[in-house]
Amino acid sequence: MSASLPSALRAQFEECIKEGLRGREAAARLKLPSTTWRKMATQAVGDGFVPARTQSHRPGHEKLSRYPAFLEELVAQDGDINLPQPGGALEATAGVAAHSASFGRFLRKLGYTYKKSRWLPPNGCAPM
Repeated sequence: MSASLPSALRAQFEECIKEGLRGREAAARLKLPSTTWRKMATQAVGDGFVPARTQSHRPGHEKLSRYPAFLEELVAQDGDINLPQPGGALEATAGVAAHSASFGRFLRKLGYTYKKSRWLPPNGCAPM
C-alpha cells in the first residue's frame, strides 16, 4: 500500500477549496496526482476535513489477544515448546483454533524470541 498524505498537506488542500479553487486547481498548486485530489475534493466538500484512514487492522483485536496469560503460562511450563503445541492446548481448553504462525507472531509481541543454536560435536570441531 502507498503511504497516506501528511495531515498538513490535507489541510492545505482543504484551505484551497475553501478559498474557492476547484479541486484540479488546488491539486495543481500543491502538485498532487489526479486520483488523490478527486478523493480529497469529495471529502472536503461533503464532510469537511477528513484525516487519513489507517491502512492496517486495529491492533489487539485478534483471537489470541484474549489469552496472553494462558500462553505465557504454557511457555513458562515448557520453555522448549513447539508452535503447534499451544494451538492444541488452547483448542482443547477454550475451543479457539488458530494457525501456528499466529501463535509465533503473538508470542513475539509478548516478548518471547527463539534463537537457533549451532550444534557442534562433542569434541568441539566444526563439521566441514
